[in-house]
Amino acid sequence: MAPLERQLATAAAHREASGRPLVTLSYAQSLDGSLSLARGVQTAISGPESLAMTHALRAAHAAIAVGIGTLLADDPQLTVRLADGPNPQAIILDSQLRTPTTAKLLQSDPAPWVFCVNGAPQENEDELQAAGVQVTRLAADEEDRVALFAFLDELGRRGVNSLMVEGGAALITSFLQRGLADQVAITIAPIFIGGLKAVEALASPSAFPRIVKPKFEHYGEDFLIWGLLA
Repeated sequence: MAPLERQLATAAAHREASGRPLVTLSYAQSLDGSLSLARGVQTAISGPESLAMTHALRAAHAAIAVGIGTLLADDPQLTVRLADGPNPQAIILDSQLRTPTTAKLLQSDPAPWVFCVNGAPQENEDELQAAGVQVTRLAADEEDRVALFAFLDELGRRGVNSLMVEGGAALITSFLQRGLADQVAITIAPIFIGGLKAVEALASPSAFPRIVKPKFEHYGEDFLIWGLLA
């Protein structure tokens, strides 16, 4: 993934120029584009080789983000366990502060950041802050979710140079729809699932995101497609 690594090496310059971190979308899907069997159902897709690659990619980023749906379904750790390198700063996009205090991410080091909308319940924020979680309220978008433009601007102000987004489907789609992803690294497993699609319907063919000169690599039985987004 040399071009992606070179792009990450320029992440600080990207943030200084744009005010926002460089954003990588990275997730695993089946041949038919499914993330899991159904919404809320954890489904193992990646093989051990591609999982190790994903952990190395995590270590190369300053922060890593998931949506609340992924947190509730998978209870991920988002740490670097299968490769060398530091854990990225974990981030949960949780509009209404539904993150349970028993979530594995709340035990991570460093402690996760949670972003919600301004109207999220105060009692939920109090519980999370008591558990040592930093909660930040931001403006909502037209779907009453955390506005991604405001979210990335806030990360830029905090000095976060690079952000890896691992899902779920709604979050991946939102980044693509708004043109806020700079590059992708998508693992494709040689299986059919027929389940929850990674990307929901986008606006129009003229606005479909496209990878510039896509590259392919094999990791065990899986293969990786990666490149910069136009």
